[in-house]
Amino acid sequence: MTDADHVELSLDDCWAGLAGQELGRLAFRVADEQHITPINYAVYVNPHGRRSVLFRTSRTATKLLSAEISAEVAFEIDEIDDDTAISIVIRGYARHLDDDEAHLAEQLPLRPWVGSQKHDVVEIVPSVVTGRRFHLSRPWQHLRTDPD
Repeated sequence: MTDADHVELSLDDCWAGLAGQELGRLAFRVADEQHITPINYAVYVNPHGRRSVLFRTSRTATKLLSAEISAEVAFEIDEIDDDTAISIVIRGYARHLDDDEAHLAEQLPLRPWVGSQKHDVVEIVPSVVTGRRFHLSRPWQHLRTDPD
């Protein structure tokens, strides 16, 4: 891949991309096991301007155990259209919000997408946020498949 194949996104562009989506993938480790799971999320900006990602989970979820030990995590979203793909990755750690902080999620569009109750709120505290925009070349989409 050459530099012409992709463009690095600015930090503000990364956060704008994250704010424009609702579904991503959370990668985390518990003991010697690696996990990756889809989550719906919302971007939170605290009163001092610090940005993070919040998601809800259930008391029995492995994601919560990871957050209880402030484990390192990675979080990723993608957006793809005909000509362009965007990938944004956050590396940081997960932090289980206590009852005094969990109310922050009530002010965000953050509700469970499935019927199960998810009362615990976890924050992904970023250490590094990176993003790239890729210009796609998919010649097979332009190949003619119908015979004359």
